[in-house]
Amino acid sequence: MKKVFSLFMVALGMSFLNAQSIDDVLRYSNEQVTGTARFRALSGAFGALGGDLSAISHNPAGSAVFNTTQLGVSLSNYDVENNSRYMGGSTTATESQFDISQFGAVFVFNESSGRSDWKKIALGFNYELSNNFDEDVFVASNAAQTSVDQYFLAHANGFSGARFPNGVPLDLIQLRDGETIDDLYQFLGETEGFQAQQAFLGFQSFVIDPNDINDPNNTTYFSNALYPNGVDQEYTVLSRGYNRKFTVNLGGQYQESLFLGANLNVHDVDFRKVTIIDEIGFDFDNSSVQSIYFENDLYTFGEGFSFQVGGIAKVNEDIRLGVAYQSPTWYRLNDELVQYVETTRVNPDDPTNPDADLLEVVDPRVINIYEEYRIKTPSELMGSFAYIFGKQGLVSFDYIRRDYSNAELRPEGDFQGENAFISEALTDTNEFRVGAEYRINQLRLRGGYRYAESPYNDGTTIGDLEGYSLGLGVDFGSATIDLAYQRTEQDREQQLFNVGLTDAASINSINNNVTATLTLKL
Repeated sequence: MKKVFSLFMVALGMSFLNAQSIDDVLRYSNEQVTGTARFRALSGAFGALGGDLSAISHNPAGSAVFNTTQLGVSLSNYDVENNSRYMGGSTTATESQFDISQFGAVFVFNESSGRSDWKKIALGFNYELSNNFDEDVFVASNAAQTSVDQYFLAHANGFSGARFPNGVPLDLIQLRDGETIDDLYQFLGETEGFQAQQAFLGFQSFVIDPNDINDPNNTTYFSNALYPNGVDQEYTVLSRGYNRKFTVNLGGQYQESLFLGANLNVHDVDFRKVTIIDEIGFDFDNSSVQSIYFENDLYTFGEGFSFQVGGIAKVNEDIRLGVAYQSPTWYRLNDELVQYVETTRVNPDDPTNPDADLLEVVDPRVINIYEEYRIKTPSELMGSFAYIFGKQGLVSFDYIRRDYSNAELRPEGDFQGENAFISEALTDTNEFRVGAEYRINQLRLRGGYRYAESPYNDGTTIGDLEGYSLGLGVDFGSATIDLAYQRTEQDREQQLFNVGLTDAASINSINNNVTATLTLKL
């Protein structure tokens, strides 16, 4: 992957709307089951239990269940395997890493005078890596039918909703005397927007040409990549980053059977996605363009805010009921993009000699910096039930309801088309979590199951998620050590690009996580 050394800062207004899409909304709307090993081992089914540092982030009333002050830290291994199928090709890509996934503390203040109905107050602080974005996708086929030339052609010829719906004028993307690639690419970004930049990249790399090179007002283009017999294509996505959540919690126990709590959450987003398509056509005798390499390096960063309220009721010694509301998360995000194109084409002065082929490099070395935008994720409502078998163990069940069609990109006036698509394409979902724990002296044996419906109406763009978990713990009195294993699996259909090359790869994603937690009781 090429690095960008010489950089210009570019402000494009809202010219990069194709980058802010339904994919961004879903990326920041879905939180994994993360946190302590005990929480993970029960697949997050802690809504009516509490008494765990990560359970506080699930139901804020969980802090009031603690009897003593506790501190905890968790270390996790994340392993993601993506199995791809595309145009007869089958590939696998994996990514693995270790990280501190959680640390936190709950301070318990008991009411000792006996004069108040509030038996105790709890103050909690918790950090969790609520989403780890580290994953690789590798798609390959030697029988692909659509070249990436269609991406550049679509932008050059225009499409509905684009800045130039009837095509980009040739005069905009031709270099003037003394003008460099960097100069014009930056100028187009500042004045004409993303579509014109993409047409420029295709034209300057010789992937496309105008129908009339002598007409500065020409707005129709044709491709120089003629591959009627198909194309050998490799598509790679390297994603890195995180969505971290910092929680401040206040909880309290009222009389003997009611626990209440509230959270304020701050979210921190840092996400980088490098997309590379590398292709070689099979029709060397007919196509002037022999190969195309196109790289996009997108960096997203920003912050978000949300709140939660919840309660747990102790019906009797055996039964617990829980309810919690999670507000939407309101994100403020920024995007930066760097692009690079490289082609090999036939030398028009020596067309029969492959050794004379020309390498064309379009490397603007410009960072496109886009205006801040906002995302509102869906809220969620949770109901929970737990049955406690004395000191022997427990069974817990959580039900979570979300309506993804209520998610939005903002300012609303700038994203009317995308928000209409989100409202139409996404739907409300049900998620079910079940967990159990069995105690043998100091030993704890745990297991869990999780099922979450697809947020898409079609159920295939992103499929249902299914997972299970196992774990064990040892209680030493003043400290506990817990270990958990999680596995989730989900299918999705991933388009290579939003326009032009819209062929989709089928991705089967398997996540395997191992977490260890040390908890100290003070």
